Amino acid sequence: MELDKMDIGISGKDRAKVVDVFEVALATSYHLYLKVQNAHWNVVSSHFQSYHLLFQSIYEELAEAVDETAERIRALGGYPLGSFKSFLAKSLLKDEEKARKSDKEFLLHMIEDHQKLIVFLRSHLKGVEEVSDGASSDFINKRLMVSEKVAWQIRAHLG
Repeated sequence: MELDKMDIGISGKDRAKVVDVFEVALATSYHLYLKVQNAHWNVVSSHFQSYHLLFQSIYEELAEAVDETAERIRALGGYPLGSFKSFLAKSLLKDEEKARKSDKEFLLHMIEDHQKLIVFLRSHLKGVEEVSDGASSDFINKRLMVSEKVAWQIRAHLG
């Protein structure tokens, strides 16, 4: 991985480790963004309006997460992924071809996908803290807080 040369108090080797974590988070978030948009477009339910608005709020939050993650990668001197092929290669999620599912299926898949991202971020938090990258640690904590809230809101829709 090629990083910009810079002196921000974190070695290039340590910055590369953090960028690796953020590349997976970026790819997974972008993949999840697309999956949530699919649900937004294709959900069929007697609760359509509620789900449609819920899914819109989730994909809008994910769009912000994608942008902020890419910007964090750049701040560390890395270059964010920018192709579907690279996103699929790094994403924690499996790709699904089926556009139409029941509302419950969409919700269950979203919970599962958010939980994969949450577990991944939490498992790498200590490593990021160990390289004294407080800004990236704070960023991960923010992403965890938002992702956990979204997962809770989705679970609440299941009753």
